[in-house]
Amino acid sequence: MSYGGYNMYGDPQGGAGGYAQGYTAPPGAYPPQNSEIAPEVQQWFNMVDGDRSGKINCTELQAALANGKGQSFSETACKLMISMFDNDASGTIDINEFEKLFNYINQWLTVFKTYDRDSSGHIDEAELYQALTQMGFRFSQEFIQFLIKKNDPQNHKEVSVDQFIVLCVQIQRFTEAFRQRDTQQNGTITIGFEDFLTIAIGCSI
Repeated sequence: MSYGGYNMYGDPQGGAGGYAQGYTAPPGAYPPQNSEIAPEVQQWFNMVDGDRSGKINCTELQAALANGKGQSFSETACKLMISMFDNDASGTIDINEFEKLFNYINQWLTVFKTYDRDSSGHIDEAELYQALTQMGFRFSQEFIQFLIKKNDPQNHKEVSVDQFIVLCVQIQRFTEAFRQRDTQQNGTITIGFEDFLTIAIGCSI
């Protein structure tokens, strides 16, 4: 699956699992095929599941995802995405959880592509402002600059797709916590110190 320099899971070579055509996997090399799982998802799962355990961990996911800059997704992004779909808190995801993650990444990639108009693999300050505004947020330019600086440690003044996902998920988490406390729906809240810490620690990535 690729787009303008993105290679989300790497293009599978030959049959499922990324092996060349003609390779015959030994019995038990792959988890049982699930007829309810889309064939494309099953194929990607087989490729990403490097140890054939039937589970995917953060390291395996990171090795399979590229962000359009020729770099792997950050460990932060991979841990975040694993945790969002890891229903049993095992630190890994199975094929059913992976299907949800697969669709989730594709949804974010579609959003990212909308604003990465030159297919460069990153979006700049103006494009990020447009993206967040389209999502319903009304942030100042100063805050947008802060977000980019926070998520772009190398100071390129741009964010890649994995940085974009982390940024948006974090904003959504804080927004939901804020809305729960904004009982008057006027955009302001009064908050105690412990409640503030609860939000900060609970929503941080």
